[in-house]
Amino acid sequence: MPKGFYYLISAQFASGLADNAFMILGVFFLQEQGYSGWWAPLLKFAFTLSYVLLASVAGPVADAFPKSRLMAAMNLLKLTGVFLLLTGIHPLLSFAMTGLAAALYAPAKYGLVSEAVPTRWLVKANAWLEVSVVLSVMLGVALGGGLIQWQLGSGPGAIQQLDTGAQWLVGTQILEAFGVVCAIYGVSALLNMGVTPLKSRRQYALSWQSIRWSVFWRQNRQLWADPLGGMSLHVTTLCWGAGAVLQFAVLRWAQSNADLSLQQGAYLQAVVALGVIGGAGMAAFKTQIFNARRALPWGLLLAAVLPVMALTHSLPLAVVFLLLSGWAGGMLLVPMNALLQHRGLKIMNPGQSIAVQGFNENLSVLVMLGIYSALLAWEIPLLPIMLLLTLPLLWAVLPWRRRRA
Repeated sequence: MPKGFYYLISAQFASGLADNAFMILGVFFLQEQGYSGWWAPLLKFAFTLSYVLLASVAGPVADAFPKSRLMAAMNLLKLTGVFLLLTGIHPLLSFAMTGLAAALYAPAKYGLVSEAVPTRWLVKANAWLEVSVVLSVMLGVALGGGLIQWQLGSGPGAIQQLDTGAQWLVGTQILEAFGVVCAIYGVSALLNMGVTPLKSRRQYALSWQSIRWSVFWRQNRQLWADPLGGMSLHVTTLCWGAGAVLQFAVLRWAQSNADLSLQQGAYLQAVVALGVIGGAGMAAFKTQIFNARRALPWGLLLAAVLPVMALTHSLPLAVVFLLLSGWAGGMLLVPMNALLQHRGLKIMNPGQSIAVQGFNENLSVLVMLGIYSALLAWEIPLLPIMLLLTLPLLWAVLPWRRRRA
């Protein structure tokens, strides 16, 4: 891989680490401030909303500006979102701002990957990127939980002293933890600024025509109409939505079935991420672009594991199920992402292709998180929720298996 690719991976890791730590701190912040439990998934909802609303803008912007500079600027915008949360802005608005930055960051990041490596290396490049993303999830949620434990163990004296010196900030026990997240965003911005161009960048002019929704919808239909692009987009769209719900379902299982704290439940999310790393690594060595469809049966395994996990009260058994679900997710999504990027580059500009992918996947996240929040508000038990979660997974892989037969 080119040297610049590894700088990109490092910057992505730092940004994702801060994103996931911020999410865990945000959930604790809501509980601390007296919000009901069904507000927690809405943090992710607010974070994801910009991916959908800015879908027609994100791709052209990523193609029009130097991607490394754009990514650095978006990390600074994320930092601003954390700071505004501490000044008293509503948590959903704070996460919406960080989500806006992430929505513009994503097509730049994936666009650099697709421009940096030849087609024959796309699966391996996506495996590297997937491992970076998953490591940032795994260590980010662990960092968030660890920061909460560190702050709660620092004693009321230290907290009172900090509040006395910053009366204009919201009173919280985890103020310094938010400061750590801001520092990581700053490091990521510096890493992004150090990314040299991986190869000469093709110039795409930013114009009103390029950001119109009518143009975006035409591109969206083009990718869906492509036989291989449509298949991979169908799979990744539904799996992303299911994965977003799983992130919060694991926290609920930890607190209701295993009597674990929020911090300990965050470590279980890291177990899922560890499984994804293993699956992504195997996919990099076992799967090529031309046989990506062989990964589809892993979606069936993922659909089978989730309801079984909801039934268990054994922590060791739950760890095994979470590892399996993560492994299956890695084996399924890495080849599908690579195939989708390959077909997207054949049809449209790289940033536009990634924006179309992000729009569909994150619209799925919004819909499924909205349903999940409603189910929590209605106090639906975890098992029916997990059973419902299997439906999009089955819908993702079964039609294509039948078509192949």
